[in-house]
Amino acid sequence: MARGGISHIALTARDFDLSTGFYDQVLGFMGFERVEVPETTQQAMKTRLRAWASPNGSITLRPAHAASAGKTHDRNAPGLNHLAFNADSRADVDGLHALLQRIGAKILDAPAQYPYFAEYYALYFADPDGVKIELVFWPPA
Repeated sequence: MARGGISHIALTARDFDLSTGFYDQVLGFMGFERVEVPETTQQAMKTRLRAWASPNGSITLRPAHAASAGKTHDRNAPGLNHLAFNADSRADVDGLHALLQRIGAKILDAPAQYPYFAEYYALYFADPDGVKIELVFWPPA
């Protein structure tokens, strides 16, 4: 493991089943596989958990506490602004865009080349709770 690499990202969802289906599709496209979370882990964490893993790390999902379930994500408040994942090609970005359209996901910005860096080609979309996600192809210089 590389120092400073991301081990996992933990997300919370208002609608656990809806978000599970969303992430099954999106993370599956990106090469993550759903993995079982041991019952002992869920008991220790005092919550239900879903998880997806890839050679690049893992993502976990838990249901929101009842007192917070009515809140939506605000990416402009302190905390997480967005998650960005690497794509292997522009075709990957376009392929995810097509999948998102098929499942009715909220597209924030369609695939395009952005002026952030040379050849920066990205897609921006939101999960069911409004978390902004990016898939970017940015070839090495």
